Parts: sequence; structure tokens; C-alpha cells
Amino acid sequence: MSPFIAEILGTFLLMLLGNGVVANVLLKNTNGENSGWIVITTGWALAVYVAVLVAGPYSGAHINPAVTVALAVAGLFEWTSVPSYILAQFIGAMLGSFTVWIFYKDHYESTEDGASKLATFCNLPAIKNIPLNFFCEVIGTFVLLIAVFYIADPELTLENEGVVAFGLGSLGALPVALVVWAVGLSLGGTTGYAINPARDLGPRIVYSLVPMKHRITHWWYAWIPVAGPIAGGVLAAVVYLLLL
Repeated sequence: MSPFIAEILGTFLLMLLGNGVVANVLLKNTNGENSGWIVITTGWALAVYVAVLVAGPYSGAHINPAVTVALAVAGLFEWTSVPSYILAQFIGAMLGSFTVWIFYKDHYESTEDGASKLATFCNLPAIKNIPLNFFCEVIGTFVLLIAVFYIADPELTLENEGVVAFGLGSLGALPVALVVWAVGLSLGGTTGYAINPARDLGPRIVYSLVPMKHRITHWWYAWIPVAGPIAGGVLAAVVYLLLL
């Protein structure tokens, strides 16, 4: 499997399971309706585990443009490969989100609350405060990336041009999943912790294209889950290099 295909498949699985758990909790008449934030954060963490498990050996399982850019800034990934990785991540995110829409189509039609529908695709803040919303995305992504830098083996990552080595075989994906779980539980309540531009913008585009009743306005916020995570990833890379 090529790195490009691995990033598509990994990000597809991330979105299928991640947005899938949100749909299961928020949409009407599902078996998981109203099961709460713990279920959502746990589902997202496990989605990361599955995605990293599958894509890790072939692409390093960036599955996130913020990860790709941060690794490049830190000198652990070739800049020439950044565009293809990000393109693959957006393709995978959009395919995964579209599949969730098909999977839960009956439940989308049963749900009248537009905000709940939107949340199964992308994010809006719990309280609109643009500077603070941006700050929250920066810090959440910083925590994710600083942990990834210390989980990965830099020497082996350099040798494999960005195929990050976590060790422990299939359990190597577990530390990353636990970090995402921690971010969601502790820092996710303000903005929904996008911490991944492809995870938000790709599905946001899909949300705008599929047939949807009770659609709500959302593009005013779209830049924050893109710029915030990129800034947080770059900040983590700079701190990592300084600490070296």
C-alpha cells in the first residue's frame, strides 16, 4: 500500500468511526441516542487507534494536516511530500463523512435539530468567542503534537521519511489514541476539539453538498479548525526543537 492510499484509508476510517460515534449519540432514534460525551470522546480515541493501526506501517498515519506540517517543520518529514499527504487526508475525510451520512440517513431525516446534524460533520463552538475558540484549537493540537513527538522515534522516522515508528507492534497506536482521548475529555468541551483541519473542513464541505433539512449557517467558523490546529502543530514543533 502506498503512503497516499494509506493516508486516504486511515483518514477514511478515522472519520467513519469518529463522526459515526457523534451521529450515534446525537441523531434521533439511534440505539446510542443521548449516551453522552464520554461515549463520543471514547469513540474518537478508538477511531484514532484503528486509523493508526491500519495506516501506520505504510504512511506513518499522519491522518491530519497539522501532524504532517508539524513533522515537516521539525525536520522529520520531507516537505515535498506534504501536499500529497494533505490531499489524501482531505479525500479520506470527505469519503468517511459521506459514508456516515449514508449509514445514518434515516436518522438524519428523523432529526430536526440542525446543530446536532452539523456536529456529526464538523464543529461549532459551545460559546462564540473567536480569539478564545482559536486559542482552544491551538492548545488542543499542541498537546496532541508534543505527545506525538515524544512517542515517535525520531531516528527511525527520519530513516523512513515520515513513517513514524511507535514500537510495540499493534499496540503502538494505543498511546496516540490515549492522547486524543485525554484531549477530548479535558479540552474538548469548548470547540469540540477538531485538532485536525481535514477532519473539520473536509466533512464541512460534504455537509454543504448533501441533501439536508434544517441546515444551519456554519462557514463563518470554518477557518478556526484549520488555522488553529496548524498553528498548534507548528508551535509544538518549535517547542520540541528548542527542548532538543
